[in-house]
Amino acid sequence: MEAGSTGAETAVAPRMIEPSIGNALLHFTPLLVFPPLVCAALWGGWWLLILTILFTSVEYFDKFFGVEEQSIDPNATHEKQLFLYKLSLWLWAVSWPVTFVFALWQILVSDHLATWEVFMMAGMLAGVGQSIFIVGHELVHRRAAWERRLGELLLACASYPHYATEHIYFHHPLVCTPGDAGSAPKGVSLWQYLPRELKSNLVSAWRFERTRLARRRLPVWHYTNPFWRYALQTAGWYALVFWMGGPWAVLMYAGLCSIVIVSMKVSNYVQHYGLRRIRLPGGRYETVKARHAWSADYKFSNWFYYNMQRHADHHAATNRRYPLLQYHGGDESPQLPGTYVQMGGLAMSPRRWFKTIDPLLDRQRAHFYPEIEDWSAYDSPAYAACPDAFDAIAEIHAAAPRMAGWINRTPTLLDGLKEREFTDLDLPDGFGPDPEFEAVARRGLARVYWTRELGASEMREQLADLPVQDASEAVEVAREWSNGKVFQVGMHTMRGSLAPTEAATALSNVAAASMSAVLSAVEDDSADSGAARAEGGIAVVVLGALASGEAAPGAALDVLFVHGGGPAELHETLCRRFDQALRALSRDNLLLASIPRERKERPVRSLDGFREHYLTTGSAAELLELTRARCVFVAGDADIAERFEAARREALARGAARNAVIAELRETSADASEPGLLALEVA
Repeated sequence: MEAGSTGAETAVAPRMIEPSIGNALLHFTPLLVFPPLVCAALWGGWWLLILTILFTSVEYFDKFFGVEEQSIDPNATHEKQLFLYKLSLWLWAVSWPVTFVFALWQILVSDHLATWEVFMMAGMLAGVGQSIFIVGHELVHRRAAWERRLGELLLACASYPHYATEHIYFHHPLVCTPGDAGSAPKGVSLWQYLPRELKSNLVSAWRFERTRLARRRLPVWHYTNPFWRYALQTAGWYALVFWMGGPWAVLMYAGLCSIVIVSMKVSNYVQHYGLRRIRLPGGRYETVKARHAWSADYKFSNWFYYNMQRHADHHAATNRRYPLLQYHGGDESPQLPGTYVQMGGLAMSPRRWFKTIDPLLDRQRAHFYPEIEDWSAYDSPAYAACPDAFDAIAEIHAAAPRMAGWINRTPTLLDGLKEREFTDLDLPDGFGPDPEFEAVARRGLARVYWTRELGASEMREQLADLPVQDASEAVEVAREWSNGKVFQVGMHTMRGSLAPTEAATALSNVAAASMSAVLSAVEDDSADSGAARAEGGIAVVVLGALASGEAAPGAALDVLFVHGGGPAELHETLCRRFDQALRALSRDNLLLASIPRERKERPVRSLDGFREHYLTTGSAAELLELTRARCVFVAGDADIAERFEAARREALARGAARNAVIAELRETSADASEPGLLALEVA
């Protein structure tokens, strides 16, 4: 099966036919499984082989009979003409519970089958049971209450009756949107898809019924809550199995149900993989069309699975009975490159699945939506998590790939675009006389706020208002706060409201404030633990871009610890705690590059030791670092910051490597504004 293969895509337009006895009898094919299933339960042996051959031959029958290009005209067909078609479905729905109970009795109570026959029989029940969802799905879509209840009973047999709520009220309205967990985005494998889909089905169904009862001002435990029926029906099946075979039988039954459920989810995955409804300017999605489900139309599978392959038309016309579902060719619906059986097997191997289907998906998108060249926003995890922020997501994906990576890893960053801190600066279009005036106004507001009004001290006040109980919480809070600020600054920069130099100033303040909050919490933890407190103080000094106000995302966090007064051992202990906290802060931080575990700590020096080192043995590289050094936090004596600054200036003025640094910089550039040169000469 090649990636370029399109299966039934080249088929001709459908031919309309009228309902007939002959055509209806073809849809009685699924009932043929029940006689050999009963015989296999009674006598085992060769009857099990007959069932095995039947189920493994579906793919070959599909190839033999070919593609079904005929459809019954729904506009010219009366309901009474469909009686035989409906009868087949009803007979299957009634036959399965009876046959299933009979087979369980033969396996668990009669005890006449060999062990290998029991396992084979369990496999056959799981194989036939896959049609539970096909028939149950068809019935829960009907208007007649008795048909819906019969569908629920079938679904309860597979321990999945809540599907009756979730499928109707969530899957269909939200199909091919982020709101539907059953529509897998491009690049999501079956094994990534399954857990979310299973959880979402139950949670979504429960929330819907709870909300519906609340609208009627009824409590969630009211008898009209269908979850009472779902629970009783499911419990009834488990009670029956327990009565027949005890706890081991219950485990076997749960295993069979799991196989049937996973089989159904594989079909769901195949049917909607990668397909997306376009988001319209008003926030709504385009109407569901045949293009929003993958199609296949092999004759035998249509007869054997009640037209399940015509899923595209089922979504385009939700209440249409299965015999009236229409054939859609490649011009109307994307075509699977093989049978449902083949596609289900292919989906088990994500690498082979992506290699085969993704090129077809790209062709489908180009065919149906030629105006859209970039689908990355629709395929992004950020869109899946925050569909209402689609416009911003699309803007970011188009203009800032690095920021796109941020929001895809942490979609909650988009929440910052709703905060007044951002919206008050990001004025809406149309408020001014012309676009140029509006752009100037936005730039002015953003620059004043981020470079004047919100300085490092104001940022520290914001962080101080956030409750934390210890240093580990302070690290988490400061990191989240910092990431939010970095994202907002990035958005303003991307939109031209902040120049890169202005953004660097704001980001440098963000780094200083977040570090200060974390180190303050570490100091408080140390004091609270009863650790001995040394006299004097500690200056925490950052080097490089963070010190010179040139910070950018991914900035290196390079820190010096300098202390004065008191026993050196006590200061060094606290500095080690500071270093550990800053390493933790740098992890998953948009602004600070993560500090490698193998990087050694810098020596913790006293002021005298600092001065002596740079005046006597400090290298040119070390001295050059001091040209961009800034104290961002002080523990203990506040005078330590001024004393450090005096020592820094002295080192720059009289350092042992001063002349070597100046000579080196003059050789590389005659520009006095080269980083570090001006600072050395002024000092």
